[in-house]
Amino acid sequence: MSQSKFRESLADRAALPADSLPLKAGGTALDLLEGVVVIDLTTSVAGPYCGQLLGDLGATVIKIEKPGAGDDCRSWGPPFLDGESLWFLSVNRNKHSVTVDIANPRGLETLLQMVERADVMLLNLVERAQMKLGVTYASLALRKKDLIHVSITGFGLSGARADMPCYDLTAEGYSGVMDMTGEPDANPQKVGAPAADLLAGEDAAMATLAAIIRRQRTGQGCQIDISMVESMTRFMSPRLLPFLGSGELSRRSGGRDSVIAIYQSFDTADLPLTLGLGNDAIFKRFWTAVGEPEVAENPAYATNAMRRSERATLVAHIAKLLKTRPRDEWLAKFVAARVPAGPINRLDEVSVDQDLRARNFLYASERNGVRVPQVGLGIAFDGRAERCTKLAPRLGEDTDAVLRDWLKMPDAQLQELRACKAI
Repeated sequence: MSQSKFRESLADRAALPADSLPLKAGGTALDLLEGVVVIDLTTSVAGPYCGQLLGDLGATVIKIEKPGAGDDCRSWGPPFLDGESLWFLSVNRNKHSVTVDIANPRGLETLLQMVERADVMLLNLVERAQMKLGVTYASLALRKKDLIHVSITGFGLSGARADMPCYDLTAEGYSGVMDMTGEPDANPQKVGAPAADLLAGEDAAMATLAAIIRRQRTGQGCQIDISMVESMTRFMSPRLLPFLGSGELSRRSGGRDSVIAIYQSFDTADLPLTLGLGNDAIFKRFWTAVGEPEVAENPAYATNAMRRSERATLVAHIAKLLKTRPRDEWLAKFVAARVPAGPINRLDEVSVDQDLRARNFLYASERNGVRVPQVGLGIAFDGRAERCTKLAPRLGEDTDAVLRDWLKMPDAQLQELRACKAI
């Protein structure tokens, strides 16, 4: 499409929520991992999210994709924006896309040349596939002895299930989180975001940072083995350990069975809110805020354990009380009394949260006149957060630049690789 036609199409389309997001003000990108080069061979969500986290922290992330197809996530839609899947855009900023067919011997050799100059190799291939393609830790360490080799798979590189395929949905089912999510008389529910993917991606990034620190100290490489099922199951530790230590089996309750006596959502005169009375002082402040301080003085409610035994009575009392006034009126009282409470926002309400925008957590980056939304890292270093220095790349847009400028590959060799479809 010509630029004039493209701009006409922009002018004709309806406004999007992203159009109102602020463009992040100037400043430098984070440089904590400056000089670290990551080869990201992953697809979908978990591995790409790990790569994005490392890129946000300042690493150079080179995303290796299959020519003509690319990351599976590129096709996940609708919705699409500016020709790209919005799921793909959510986990692939601050990367360079290079198309290499590693099943092609010339393509594999090109990848190996890149590995020799890299610090981290990120994969989401089971061990059998790694062996078939020649990208196991053992084989790559022969080319780069201090390589940090990070595998994210469904069940880990060993064990009876190591070769089984796995998606986020699969891992959530294995972990117990689906069985604990939802109403007691309804079917188990998946968490509303790809929790196992994101947790495994965060684990992989954390493990990579630890391996980088050790390598600086010892010069030693590392094989890192991340299991999505284990990452998701560790998330369930506050539920799993109480069962292991007591034999009491928690069941899904619509989020109304916390170890904290009052820790759930309640309806008000208009909209629901969340309320967490996590200690004795908060419990007292709540009842003072709602005008019934005498309730907190009841000896039957003196401790959390005692309140748990009287939970049904307390919940019924609070539920009746909160329905007498609108949500925002209650929230104003709770803020003043320092009682943990809040709204239950829809995504459209989250998107206009003024505090998140003011803190540069929700912002946009522009490409082709399109504002591409960004959800920030949410971590500040010396008052600075990440910058989107490079939007999620078009498929293969950096192939020539990386191979020519970084690997110092002659143009003639680039042409040969294209001729044999290795890139």
